[in-house]
Amino acid sequence: MTIHFVGGGPGAADLITVRAANLLGEADVVMYAGTYLDRDVLAHCRADVRLVDSADLTLDQITAELVTAHLAGHEVVRLCSGDPSLYSALAEQAFRLDAAGVPWDVTPGVPAYAAAAAVVGRELTVPLLSQSVVLTRAQARSTAMPESESLANVAATGATLVLHLAITRIGELASELIEHYGADCPVVVVYRASQPEQLVLRGTLATIAEQVEAAQLRQAAVILVGRVLDPVRVGESYLYGVERDRSAKVSTGSTSKY
Repeated sequence: MTIHFVGGGPGAADLITVRAANLLGEADVVMYAGTYLDRDVLAHCRADVRLVDSADLTLDQITAELVTAHLAGHEVVRLCSGDPSLYSALAEQAFRLDAAGVPWDVTPGVPAYAAAAAVVGRELTVPLLSQSVVLTRAQARSTAMPESESLANVAATGATLVLHLAITRIGELASELIEHYGADCPVVVVYRASQPEQLVLRGTLATIAEQVEAAQLRQAAVILVGRVLDPVRVGESYLYGVERDRSAKVSTGSTSKY
């Protein structure tokens, strides 16, 4: 048997991969992150599946559940919110499973930031505005951030910024970001993207904190910051642009658009 770390996507039952749905349908045991996942995702499971909510478990308790299920010969899915490559504690769990001699693999999922961008219909990399996206988080009652990854350092790049696990500190963070992006920089907050409780707040670095406080958001929200969210003018990608077409004609000596 293998422990399958599976990306559960942003929450909607139809925003998981076919592979993820198949693994859920075959699983004898599914451990899921109840705080962030809509339970509709679990509709892909068999009726007789054993469900374990990991919300109140420590990493050692989670590992014990996974190892016990593996030794019992069960098919096991560790269902993560979003994609396992981001803030899923995959590294810590995999380290423990390796120590116990238990095999594991990973199935990717739709990350929350991608779902949030889709909800508001925005590309996060717009020519001439931003060609980079920084995915980061805030630090409060959590593991300390590396000094080189301070908010000031990542904001200095001017890239589109995606903040996870930061909604309770948005006032403080917005004030810090104004220095780098300007008070009028667009901000979008998406709470529980794709889920029935989904809420979208649009504002600027100067106004968004007040909206978040009024909505009483405390978790499960992604913060997007950058000029790409409300572009006044956008450039054109070289891949599809006129200049590329001209360059191709010059280099080949051809007048055909093909």
